[in-house]
Amino acid sequence: MAEVLTNIEELRSRIDVIDEQLVRLLNVRVACAVEVGKLKHEAGLPIYQPEREAQVLSSVRKAARDLAGPLTAEAVVRIFERVIDEARRAERAASARENE
Repeated sequence: MAEVLTNIEELRSRIDVIDEQLVRLLNVRVACAVEVGKLKHEAGLPIYQPEREAQVLSSVRKAARDLAGPLTAEAVVRIFERVIDEARRAERAASARENE
């Protein structure tokens, strides 16, 4: 039993490290999206560009299928839909601040 608990704690520690890395990468990704949003704003382009979103989702779907990990391609797409939604929200917020 002690060995099982030790293994659980080791795995949880690994998860904690991975979570920190994910948060860092998500922030870098959204920061890039905000910069794209600023450029879109300057060019008079809309924040929401469905063709680009479809391209990203297609790309992550393919990556998930190629990896064949425990997450299905559709699960990865759902995660990225949320990431994209939050990036778009951050783009809009940055654009609103520029308009003030």
